[in-house]
Amino acid sequence: MSKHPDPLSNPFNMQTIQEIDDLDLPIMQKHHVRILAHCLQILKIINTDNSLEYQNKNSLKEWCDSQSKKFDDKKFSDLFYEQLESTSKKLSTFSKTIGKNIEDLEIDDLVLLVEQR
Repeated sequence: MSKHPDPLSNPFNMQTIQEIDDLDLPIMQKHHVRILAHCLQILKIINTDNSLEYQNKNSLKEWCDSQSKKFDDKKFSDLFYEQLESTSKKLSTFSKTIGKNIEDLEIDDLVLLVEQR
């Protein structure tokens, strides 16, 4: 049994969800912040060596494969992996730009990232 909670059942707590909902942002930007927050939480959950900067692609791919088994859909796994890997790179680059470790990013940081687009 995994020592981590199932991220699909509870990727972040209600306080985080409410914090995002309360942001003074257009709905599409709030949605983007939610997606980034969800991906960041997933990356934190599957991280095994406390260094999201150097996320092991094999563990990321294995995690995506394990999630796709719930749906019996290999294409889902491949697409999910591509999206998480892309988001991981984006968050890593952004965290370096603002002088933070990726695991220390907060909602305000994600808002800044979204607003830069």
